[in-house]
Amino acid sequence: MSEAKLISGRGIPLVGNDIDTDRIIPARYLRCVTFDGLGEQVFADDRTQTGGKHPFDLPEYKNAKILVVNGNFGCGSSREHAPQALVKWGIEAIVGESFAEIFFGNCLAMGIPCVTATPETVQQLQKTLKENPQTPMSLDLAAMEILCGELSFAVTLGEGARQMLLTGTWDSCGQLINYEPQIRKTALCLPYLHWSSQLAST
Repeated sequence: MSEAKLISGRGIPLVGNDIDTDRIIPARYLRCVTFDGLGEQVFADDRTQTGGKHPFDLPEYKNAKILVVNGNFGCGSSREHAPQALVKWGIEAIVGESFAEIFFGNCLAMGIPCVTATPETVQQLQKTLKENPQTPMSLDLAAMEILCGELSFAVTLGEGARQMLLTGTWDSCGQLINYEPQIRKTALCLPYLHWSSQLAST
C-alpha cells in the first residue's frame, strides 16, 4: 500500500468555479476499456476552444504535479474517468476551494489528496503560478500545509481521509491482498460458503 504524505513538484493553476467532470474528460472518451491514454484527452474540449492556451497545453506547466483549482471542482457526473484522466496526465494532488463529494471520493480511492484552502489562499497560489510557473510546490499532509516558493498556507482535509492517505489504507485492493491469509482463514469458518458441497453429499 502506498502512503501519500508529501507531494512535491511544480503546480498548475486552473481558474474557474464549477468545472465539471464532463469538461475534465468529455463523455466520448468513456468508452475506453482501460484508463490508459486518458491523460492525453483531459480537458479536450476546453483545450480546443482555447486554441492551445489552456494551462494543460502550455509547455511551462508540463510535468506539473499539483493542480490548483477554485470552487466546486469535479461537479457533475460521478465518472471515475475524471480523476483517472488527471492522474494519467501527471497530477498527484489537488488544492482547491471546494470539491464535489463524489469526485473527492473517487480521488481518495486512488490515493490522490484533495485538500481545501481559503479562496484568498487559492487565488494567491494561482497568481504565483501564473507569474512564475517554475515555482516549486509541496503539499505536506502531516503538517497540513502547502508551500509555494517562499509562501506557506494552511490547508484542510477531513481527518478520516487524511489518515487513510498517511497510512496507505486508502488502497482497499491493497489491503485485501495484504490480508489474504486472514481472509482465507475466516472464509473457512463461514458455513454458507460450504453449502454447495453439503447439498451435493445429501
